[in-house]
Amino acid sequence: QEHVIESGGGLVQAGGSLRLSCVVSGRTLNNYIEAWFRQTPGKEREIVAAIHWSGATTYVPDSVKGRFTISRDNAKNTVYLEMNDLRPQDTGVYYCALDSKSSYIEFAPSKYDTWGQGIQVTVSS
Repeated sequence: QEHVIESGGGLVQAGGSLRLSCVVSGRTLNNYIEAWFRQTPGKEREIVAAIHWSGATTYVPDSVKGRFTISRDNAKNTVYLEMNDLRPQDTGVYYCALDSKSSYIEFAPSKYDTWGQGIQVTVSS
């Protein structure tokens, strides 16, 4: 059974930066997708970045393109989400998730079978 643990959230002023980390532990996987989702009040959980286990494929939606970057360090079983030029609308709970059944990036939260507890990111104006 895999587990994911997020870290790195907090409070930042608009225009600032944060780096979130997600460590995967448990059974060793290969050929999986790891993603970051964001949950804001009144909205559905949305994907903000995803990466294939190999690092060969990444995805960020237009809403964060140019500001958010996803990367991974397989030696540390860790995925990073670098967030720059943060805006108040980026405020929310950020979740790390694994899709162990697919080799391509899925956008729907229902496709992901392992979730972290979530970590709060607050951007003040």
